Amino acid sequence: MTLQTLQLSNGVTRYVQAGVGAPVLLLHGVGLQAEAWGPQIAALSADHRVIALNMPGHGGSDLLAAGADLPAYVAWAAEAIRALGIAPVAVAGHSMGAFIAAGLAIEHPDLIARVAVLNGVHRRTDAARAAVQARALEIGQGKGDLETPLRRWFGDSAAEQLCRAQVANWLSQVGTAGYAAAYSAFAGGDVFYADRWHEIRCPALALTGDGDANSTAEMAQAMAAAAQNGRAVVISGHRHMVNLTAPEIVFAALRDWLAMPAAAPKMERPVA
Repeated sequence: MTLQTLQLSNGVTRYVQAGVGAPVLLLHGVGLQAEAWGPQIAALSADHRVIALNMPGHGGSDLLAAGADLPAYVAWAAEAIRALGIAPVAVAGHSMGAFIAAGLAIEHPDLIARVAVLNGVHRRTDAARAAVQARALEIGQGKGDLETPLRRWFGDSAAEQLCRAQVANWLSQVGTAGYAAAYSAFAGGDVFYADRWHEIRCPALALTGDGDANSTAEMAQAMAAAAQNGRAVVISGHRHMVNLTAPEIVFAALRDWLAMPAAAPKMERPVA
């Protein structure tokens, strides 16, 4: 994958792309980069044009203005879609990218053909919100550590430990300013669009692992139920980085999502 450059109003956004066909846009989570979608880029690019953006402050992309909240990241992504000329596009986001993807479907429905949120957060409890806001403050003060998220995201199997090492490498590469800015937006992100999921008319997929304590099966099911054309998929035995630890199951879910009719009735997939 070759890193390419897109000039936007806030500066440079870096991205990778592969394949030809109907476009699919991928948005990664805090501290990661476009390459975190590697298995999905490889699989989907067989018959789609797949574009994975590096979030502001990540992977060589310029930062947004100081104090940027989730809607600012949504506006950045919308500008990127227009600059790339790919609307209406199928967009999939992971974690923080899931917040952005949902915001796009709500704020810019003309740009979005369908939306998938992987390991997305929906209506945190007060205790969970306080914990993530405290971590955002620590990261902003340069006190964040890598082990805390890695312990939550991965199990002890050899396969998961390989994925953990790869993710640890990406986390170690992101600059403190970009990491802190995105995590701050992530910490407050669940308050912006939770009450507007009913506005999402396009095919919507909410997918998570049943071992993800912060992006629970109940959250995925609630988002899918609220959307007008929603589907939930809960993958058994996996945690937060399910796109890396269960790539074949995730690809099957994304393939089904890309084939969902625009006016299909609501469905809920059983646990895989």
